[in-house]
Amino acid sequence: MEEKQIEEKETNRNVEVAPALIAVHPNQNSVAVAIGSDLRVYDLLGDCAVSLPDDSSPPFHKDSIRAIRYGANGKLFVSAGDDKVVKIWSAESWKCISAVCSEKRVSAVAISNDGQHVCFADKFGVVWVVDLRDINGNQAVVDKKAAPLLAHYCSIITSLEFSPDGQFIISADRDFKIRVTVFPKGPLDGAHEIQSFCLGHTEFVSCLDFVCTVDYPQGYLVSGSGDSTVRLWDIISGSLLDTCEVGAKVVSIKGENFVPTNLGSSSSSGLLWMVTGAANLPRFDHPSASRVKVISGFKKSSSPEAVEANVLEDDDIPGGVKMLEKLQGSASVEEKVFVTVAEAVKTAMCNLLIKKQYSVEKREFRKSTRNDKKIKQ
Repeated sequence: MEEKQIEEKETNRNVEVAPALIAVHPNQNSVAVAIGSDLRVYDLLGDCAVSLPDDSSPPFHKDSIRAIRYGANGKLFVSAGDDKVVKIWSAESWKCISAVCSEKRVSAVAISNDGQHVCFADKFGVVWVVDLRDINGNQAVVDKKAAPLLAHYCSIITSLEFSPDGQFIISADRDFKIRVTVFPKGPLDGAHEIQSFCLGHTEFVSCLDFVCTVDYPQGYLVSGSGDSTVRLWDIISGSLLDTCEVGAKVVSIKGENFVPTNLGSSSSSGLLWMVTGAANLPRFDHPSASRVKVISGFKKSSSPEAVEANVLEDDDIPGGVKMLEKLQGSASVEEKVFVTVAEAVKTAMCNLLIKKQYSVEKREFRKSTRNDKKIKQ
């Protein structure tokens, strides 16, 4: 009886809810949304939807996309997820220029500041690196192989980030750790020098980013966590500089149950892009749904009091309703959908990021039914 219950729970978890993701070009030339296996891109300069030519094998993603990212110079875009394929796109022609197979499902991606390397993390805690120095956007699709760079040893990596000067790669995991690793000149041989660990979070680390100032251009690391704190770090020493308790909504959206599943921004626009939504929703008429919102008022200012955040109306968002129709699938979505989305995403993220204690019997059953075993060639 117990084994049957275990099997039913594992079967239900085979189809995992996938939160909607959003990424914005560094100069806000375009914006991309991933919902399930569907990647949607809108060209804000040309005010039109983007088609995505993909001659790789297999074309397009066949399972939920878990990570999307623009490169710092805006020339590359990467998508990856549960189909164990990392796709590298030219963000100018929007052709898929390379496809990389992963041994495990992918949980995070990062692009080096010079655009010469793509790194991705799998759900076993290994970070891989792909060399792009022999690829250009005009040639046919190139199948590349990834080399192991570093590992967190059996802990799901939740976020990857390169430091602004490109000297370090920072990786965070669900076991509360942030690791700062020197990014080597020959990364295909592995990264063996650890600069520091940033330790202090008491729950999974969910996101990383850098804040740069005139006095400190190499930047301070900012991390968010399931412990409801945002923390500021010096990555050279691993020292914790400040902690902000997050206990309330910063910006409310009147009349809507809008809980963002992902955020994106460009370095020049002063706009914060948000998406809420999910795919693979259980027992629901809509298998996927997404909603995009934009907040203004985030331009650089010497005075924090001068920042006044405003939620833009749909017509005032860059690209307007036409853009929303492309990224959302429709111009409007019923509000009750997103109540279900919020609960489904919360449950899915708890299942993924909060570690569980299993009995010996359940542990053995999971081993026998896992679907990500290496396939012998």
